[in-house]
Amino acid sequence: MRASNRLGKMPSWQRTFVLLTIFSCSLTGIAYLLGHEFGIYKALLGQHSVLAWHGIFAVLATMALGSVLPVHIKAGFHSKRKRMNGFSQLGLLFMLCGSGLLLYYGPESLRDATILTHWVTGNIFFGMFLMHTVMIPKWRASAKEKEH
Repeated sequence: MRASNRLGKMPSWQRTFVLLTIFSCSLTGIAYLLGHEFGIYKALLGQHSVLAWHGIFAVLATMALGSVLPVHIKAGFHSKRKRMNGFSQLGLLFMLCGSGLLLYYGPESLRDATILTHWVTGNIFFGMFLMHTVMIPKWRASAKEKEH
């Protein structure tokens, strides 16, 4: 195991787990949205099995969220780096968990509004997650290279 000099930096196994589960959850959700709501490749993407995989990855992504709460989020708050993006993602994840539960257990009268809330929130979250994990670190690395 490699030692890290940055407080709150996840070990590689945890980072891989978080990235894989959140990417998988997001991509299966987007696939189901395209197939079921928009009719794009409906025979493939709109199947119940895609929704079932989305649910499985959602449970794993919730576990991943729980694994980063004690150290990564606390350290990120204290370091003041990417604080707005990180806490916005955290709020969106809570909304996704809540709307996901409402989709499964909620009243039929709220279903259409909950579906819309869930997929809009999910797409916003995925964009912010990509920025947080992929784009912002690359921008910072290229800025450091220009300084030297």
